[in-house]
Amino acid sequence: MLRETVQIMTLINGCCNNDRNCQRMLYQWLFDYALKISYRYIHQQEEAEEMVHEAFIKLFKNIHRFEANRDGDTEALLKGWFKRIIVNTCIDQLRKVQLNIISMDQHPEQDIYADKQESGLDKMAYDEIIEAIRQLTPVYRTVFNLFVIEGLSHDEIAKTLDISVGASKSNLSKAKSNLRKMIAERSGIKNYV
Repeated sequence: MLRETVQIMTLINGCCNNDRNCQRMLYQWLFDYALKISYRYIHQQEEAEEMVHEAFIKLFKNIHRFEANRDGDTEALLKGWFKRIIVNTCIDQLRKVQLNIISMDQHPEQDIYADKQESGLDKMAYDEIIEAIRQLTPVYRTVFNLFVIEGLSHDEIAKTLDISVGASKSNLSKAKSNLRKMIAERSGIKNYV
């Protein structure tokens, strides 16, 4: 644990000094993690990758602001800080293309990005859940991700997306309803609700 912390701190310090080798190593270490997060918000693989690259640019530009001397696991703190950058980058992109777009092209991608530590069963369940979430409209998918996965409150979501609290609650309810229907259809369960 101490060795990993020292290695992470070495990378962070190197990135603060614009060391290209440290930037490359940090990029390689965090790329799958970042793409997995981006892909929850951005439907198309190329665009999700573009958001990851933008997030890395922001990370490298602002890494000197990372408070590495705080108490806690340096890796978890860095990942949490970077996750916030990725999510905000994706939300900014969704704002640009208007969150009220109803549908996007449905291209089932085989490359779902899971952590390297996941087992086969974890990956299978992850693939199924992500595929169902990806089929939601951009508005429903974004609110669902922010509430369920990121743990934001409806007040925080409303401020982040510049919508009302009621709209956030309504979009979450509709997202959950649509997910229930999709899962019921996939499992062959008749839904009489």
